[in-house]
Amino acid sequence: MLKADSITHRYGRDGAQVTVLNDVSIEIPEKSFTAVVGRSGSGKSTLLSVVSSLLKPEQGQLFFRDENITWFSRARIDRLRSEEFSIIFQSHHLLPYLSAHENVLLPYLNRIKPVGREIYERGLKCLERVGLAGLGERLPGELSGGEQQRVAIARALVKSPSVLFADEPCGSLDKATGNEVMSILQSLNKDGLTIVMVTHDPMHAEMASRIIRLEDGKIAREC
Repeated sequence: MLKADSITHRYGRDGAQVTVLNDVSIEIPEKSFTAVVGRSGSGKSTLLSVVSSLLKPEQGQLFFRDENITWFSRARIDRLRSEEFSIIFQSHHLLPYLSAHENVLLPYLNRIKPVGREIYERGLKCLERVGLAGLGERLPGELSGGEQQRVAIARALVKSPSVLFADEPCGSLDKATGNEVMSILQSLNKDGLTIVMVTHDPMHAEMASRIIRLEDGKIAREC
């Protein structure tokens, strides 16, 4: 489904440049659950940014469903992300003055056309899917940290993406709550959703079906 070919990326300027990714090539099969692990600074979050099209690499190419999207215009990339990709971050990025349900519907609320009944109901079903049925009217401040992250997952699901990217989705959660979030991701993957996740937690990585380990900007191991 996704393929990154010979990706190289650097940060900094002139002599102070640091190579974060060094000729990295990976393939993400459809319906797989891939965990990217490595020490801080190994390049895992940069790799996630590249394969999710948030960051254009200095060198290399990115393919989605056998189409080279490396040099897509900004408008085409934005449309691709809107229709095919969803991203969850360590911080849930919920708007505090919107209810949980409104936060889930946020991808639609900034459009000119009002949200129809179908989308409204889809938002409720996404909340139910992550175990938050009946909590849609609560504000983020009335929810626990784990519940807020579940709202972020529901928001990512409302567009019915082909690929879900997760950057340390449990990084700010306690162990028990993090495991609950991971169970939700596992369940979504079993239902056919392709997931690519960055994590520093080896136990969470083991819950994926595939692990890629980065060291110094290169793939050290894949299993």
